Amino acid sequence: MDVRSKTFVRVRCFFSGGLDFIEYVGLLIIAIATTVAIYQEVTVMVQARTVRLADLLLMFLYLEVLAMIGQYFKTGQLPVRFPLYIAMVALARYLILDIKEMNELRMLSVVAAIFLLTLGVLAIRYGHVRFPYREDADESAPEKRFVKE
Repeated sequence: MDVRSKTFVRVRCFFSGGLDFIEYVGLLIIAIATTVAIYQEVTVMVQARTVRLADLLLMFLYLEVLAMIGQYFKTGQLPVRFPLYIAMVALARYLILDIKEMNELRMLSVVAAIFLLTLGVLAIRYGHVRFPYREDADESAPEKRFVKE
């Protein structure tokens, strides 16, 4: 390897490590902020001495965000379906909270958006099961699972 190639590899490793660090710090900040938001929501529910459906749906949104962060820390990957789940719960919450002020067209639009997101999740799951990534197929290959040592 010549000097230029070594320098390029070092610079690339340096920036890659720096970006990974910034990414982890950002995820940690999001996790802490989500935890604080959960605490605040629970405090509001305790003070009000009532739990509404909107509160529960908001808590599910927070839990989905934390699950998404946890999934990323465990695997280093973020499945596309996690943000889709969050979007579906957020739209359902919006529909429940504002249904009295909505006209029929807006209501149908929100329901159609939830339905389209559901179809998207189904398509992604079907594609993942029917056409797995090469890494997933290698890990689940029968000859790799039952290797005698």
